[in-house]
Amino acid sequence: MVLHVLIHTLEDSLKLLPFLFAAYLLIELIEHKAEEKTVSLVHRAGAWGPVAGSLLGVIPQCGFSAATANLYAGGVITRGTLLAVFLSTSDEMLPILLSHSVPGGFILKILAFKALAGMAAGILVDAVERRFFPGREISIGEMCRKEGCRCEEGILPSALRHTLKIFLFLLGITLVVNLAVELVGDDRLTGFILNRPVVGELLAGLIGLIPNCAASVVLTTLYLEGGMSAGAMLSGLLAGSGVGYLVLARMNRHAKDNLITLGLLYAFGVFFGLLAGLLPIF
Repeated sequence: MVLHVLIHTLEDSLKLLPFLFAAYLLIELIEHKAEEKTVSLVHRAGAWGPVAGSLLGVIPQCGFSAATANLYAGGVITRGTLLAVFLSTSDEMLPILLSHSVPGGFILKILAFKALAGMAAGILVDAVERRFFPGREISIGEMCRKEGCRCEEGILPSALRHTLKIFLFLLGITLVVNLAVELVGDDRLTGFILNRPVVGELLAGLIGLIPNCAASVVLTTLYLEGGMSAGAMLSGLLAGSGVGYLVLARMNRHAKDNLITLGLLYAFGVFFGLLAGLLPIF
């Protein structure tokens, strides 16, 4: 079992490398070339940040949420944009639904619902924070100094160093999470959620917070096997962000800020999951 989990963990982690490297390369380019102009442009984008983030998030991938977590930690994007990505990303949901020949119309409804939920939550959070909690000033340079990236050595070496550090961190954490999921088992999770209205959404949201792509696999599989309702599945998938929150916790040293993001992610996930359960389209 341990060998199987180790191989699976390595495969999952290796999939993240291109996204992590691209994110750090972008961060380094922004810092060296045009940090002030880029941050100013993102701030002026206003409500369009969450819209773009939610649309990009529905693309099936594990790495995009990790990349945006880095951008948020560097002050490049807003919390609303980050939440829009976290809520809309689905990791392995889409491939599993397609492999089970789920009707295309139903899949499009799921993707559209997640994208709209991400947009709505992101726009709301940004509007509230601009009105009542302005002044989150974090620069990419500050993040790099805390990480000791030695940016003076050049863009490419610094990006590679960042990528390696976070890759090793994720590899270790993901191994622990995968072992825990393997020990608990899908059957036990099914019995934990089955036939529990409202409570099912609350519990599924907690499963979604497992910082691993495996959470979306478990949730989607349980739904297909009749182990939970569509609303409960969506609660978990909305709250799930793959390893995005792990990257955020590692790169953003402001623990209170991270807990706020996590709390909002869970609250919006459960809310929209409950809402989905009331709609006749699912």
